[in-house]
Amino acid sequence: MEVLANNEEIDLRDYVVTRDNFDKEKLKTGSILLFDKPEHWSSFKLVKKVKYYTKAARVGHAGTLDPLATGLLIICTGKCTKMIEKIQDMPKIYTGVFNFGKTTPSFDLETEFDAEYDYQHITENSITELVTKMTGEIDQVPPVYSAIKVNGTRAYKFARQGQELELKSRKINIYNFKVGGTLPHLNFEVLCSKGTYIRTLAHDFGQALNSGCYLTELRRTAIGEFKIEDAFQIEEFQELCGF
Repeated sequence: MEVLANNEEIDLRDYVVTRDNFDKEKLKTGSILLFDKPEHWSSFKLVKKVKYYTKAARVGHAGTLDPLATGLLIICTGKCTKMIEKIQDMPKIYTGVFNFGKTTPSFDLETEFDAEYDYQHITENSITELVTKMTGEIDQVPPVYSAIKVNGTRAYKFARQGQELELKSRKINIYNFKVGGTLPHLNFEVLCSKGTYIRTLAHDFGQALNSGCYLTELRRTAIGEFKIEDAFQIEEFQELCGF
């Protein structure tokens, strides 16, 4: 996990602050912090809390999580904010639940149901074949309810106003894709590249099976070599910072 900075190779792990090496001064000058983002929190809200507790001049996150999602959010402070792009480029692991039989405009539970579909025709073989087909490099169109900018404005703002949008597809990589369970619910684990929208993966999965599907649970468990098991709860971090 090395990057080139000022012609010197550095190991990102050297900048990770944990429970065992907690250092308030390092939080200000430059640190990489792993958090388990709570459900219904925006990524920005967590960044704002960390900025307040650390008193660092610069704080940023290395990859957004939707408010309804939980799991690993990496936050960098001080000089380590220069490492954000490198962390964002790392592959990520997500787990969660696909739910068949209905769809929503946002492809998750952020919006109301807009259609119902039959799923009784879906077989275990058809699911297995589709998982194989959707593994590797694929084209994916980001959801309109996303933070992608269109003419300088976030796409979700247009979507919430009921405006039609056509977003361009892009290449992503699904390195590993596992599903299991009994319909209408399928549990999944996905190892994927930067820029992958799991909500879109759920929607496309349903369409490919001539049905409807939306995301009901999403948790990010890893970014590169960084694991959720090593992450802070925000309450724990607050206490360590003396608040």
